[in-house]
Amino acid sequence: MTHDILDPCRSTASSASPRPSSPSIRKRWRAPVLVLAAIGAGAVGWSGHVLALPVALIFPVLWSAAPSRSTAALLSAGYFLAASRGLPQGVAAFFASDLWLGALLWLGASTCFILVQTTLWTKRTGPGKGLRFLIATLLMAIPPFGITGWAQPITAAGVLFPGWGWWGMAATVVLLGVLATRRWPLAAIIVAGFWSWFAASWTSPALPTGWTRIDLELGQTLGRDATLERQRDLARRVRRAAARGARVAILPESALGLWTPTLELFWRHELRAVDMTVIAGAVVIDRDGYDNVMVEVSAAAGKVLYRERMPVPVSMWQPWRTWVGQPGGARAHLFADPVAIVESTRIVPLICYEQLLVWPILQSMLGAPDLVVGISNAWWTAGSSIAAIQQSSMIAWAKLFHLRLIMAFNT
Repeated sequence: MTHDILDPCRSTASSASPRPSSPSIRKRWRAPVLVLAAIGAGAVGWSGHVLALPVALIFPVLWSAAPSRSTAALLSAGYFLAASRGLPQGVAAFFASDLWLGALLWLGASTCFILVQTTLWTKRTGPGKGLRFLIATLLMAIPPFGITGWAQPITAAGVLFPGWGWWGMAATVVLLGVLATRRWPLAAIIVAGFWSWFAASWTSPALPTGWTRIDLELGQTLGRDATLERQRDLARRVRRAAARGARVAILPESALGLWTPTLELFWRHELRAVDMTVIAGAVVIDRDGYDNVMVEVSAAAGKVLYRERMPVPVSMWQPWRTWVGQPGGARAHLFADPVAIVESTRIVPLICYEQLLVWPILQSMLGAPDLVVGISNAWWTAGSSIAAIQQSSMIAWAKLFHLRLIMAFNT
């Protein structure tokens, strides 16, 4: 007792509660920091700037560093929701509804990604963790999960290894696996090196000679205005392009509206005086539903060139209608017609939503194509990053496989 009185400092120290150690503070803040970093990776990587795509490769590092399965779920949600942040506004515009419907579909679309990433997460370290991340990537690249498989980091392959083709894909897969392990610093250095090297000399994919794009600014009236005057206006634009030397003109998704024998005859008549082939979006309807298509028409003939493999879920593709015996909705031709031929040129046809996914473009690459053709009716994406993300994705894939690229959008 006498000793304690004589040493008041010791008495005070012994009665005070211990301060939290630095490791415990770091542990407390680890999960929030990882989630915020995942949100940043999704927002920047999928900002619509093609050279920003490699930022998405931060995600496997964060996923691997998650201290628990719940944190892995939260950072997966943060990454995906940030990458697809334009969806609520776009859905609200498309359905002319309140923002809550768009937010509901936004959250619903993230479910598959979060489920796959969370299920395959493990606390164990080592090569097995990287393999699990690659399995998650594969599942999100192909149906059924791949139907909502947007924002896949593998898309950055075209920025890191332009012109490398399937070897570039393989190299990116290896890097993704290593980034999800403790050896991620080595992979990060390699990514930064290739990113800096190719970004310094970056050029956009070449346009095909003799082909031209006709972008439109007709808003939601495109495809819904079935007047003869609208078709005549489009035909005049095509003939002006022919006068400038174009042989093939690309028009956006839905440009021709409902494709019928009468409309085919109209366009063949309009093109009789020019040596021009038109590739345009249209819709083919029958008693069971409809197909979102690309048509090819010239003075000689007209035909359906391509039927969309994956229409937009909910707004177009509504498989539940057939389950209850109701017709309607767009059909999904999941693995059909990956390559089409136009004037001896093998093309990769991609309509709107397909441009955000992985499997349609990779399936088409197996057919040794010469050109990527992307069309979209993107009026409903105004004010969001969706159209820019579509374009940056197509640019990245075209660069990876050293293909020419042409895109036509309606806004």
